[in-house]
Amino acid sequence: MYGIVVPEQKKSINKWIDQYLGSKKSAVCLLDTVGTDFQHSKFVCLRNANFIITSHSKGIYIDKENLIQNCIYISARHCIKAEWFNDRDQFLYPRTAWKDDLEFQNDCLAFILFHGQNKITASAGINHWIPFYEKEISAPMLFQSHFMADFIAGKLATQTLFDDIPSLIPSEPIQFSNEAQAVMDAGRELWKYYMTKKDNINFNVNASYYDIRLFFKGRDEKGKMNKESKDVEFNALMDRLSSARDVLAKKIEPKVYRYGFLLGETTLPEDEIIDVEPQEQKPSKPTKKAQKKSKPSSQAVEIHYHIDHIETLNIGDKVEHKYT
Repeated sequence: MYGIVVPEQKKSINKWIDQYLGSKKSAVCLLDTVGTDFQHSKFVCLRNANFIITSHSKGIYIDKENLIQNCIYISARHCIKAEWFNDRDQFLYPRTAWKDDLEFQNDCLAFILFHGQNKITASAGINHWIPFYEKEISAPMLFQSHFMADFIAGKLATQTLFDDIPSLIPSEPIQFSNEAQAVMDAGRELWKYYMTKKDNINFNVNASYYDIRLFFKGRDEKGKMNKESKDVEFNALMDRLSSARDVLAKKIEPKVYRYGFLLGETTLPEDEIIDVEPQEQKPSKPTKKAQKKSKPSSQAVEIHYHIDHIETLNIGDKVEHKYT
């Protein structure tokens, strides 16, 4: 594409995720989201597929086809804490480079599997988000769904002769980064410990990450989950998991800026700019009348990029670039 490119920075992250809508029929959960800035991120979460969205938010059904994209979306919204100095910063339409970063995609999956905004619960329907098989965590009986464990194991990939769009469904077991694997290992130990409570009347073998935390913490008088548990072993396991997740969040954060989900100094590094070709222009001969009125200025140069998401503005003798 030649010429001045329409700036993508004016497009929000919600415009990006709207490209990846899942099927209600095959949905394993729902993305509940609102707004595009930090102050609204506290409302962004995963819920059961049958959750009813209010008029103030939007819902996106998630299935195996758009799982990774939605994990990236919610990880970008939550890997950086909202502070007073960034609460109005906008999450934006990203570069396409994230598609080639398999480690980034897998990091985001591990991050949201064990994040507090994963509010999927077995009490509201089948829990498809158990990331382990029964033998891994000594479960006393079979789970209702193996979707997430199968996805991680690379068992859900399908191939078609006419599919020219690269799939983000793994066709072989996911190889997690060291940071993501630390989260997965900590989560496995938490699940194992929960399975030792199988004789408790409130035990549910299909419990989700949310359900496990609720089991040990209980609710307060207002019906909200308590912040602490009296179970020492559970607290130690949660501390390990939280620490590993924080390390993973710090690993994901730079790429949130690099790929343009947020603007920063590292957005659009030099190796992402290709085929920059200054184009010569023949200056027109001004009339005598125009020569008297016009002020002397150097000729503006228009730079053409062969990629999207860059806008070049020529203002007199000043060339400005807007990076999204």
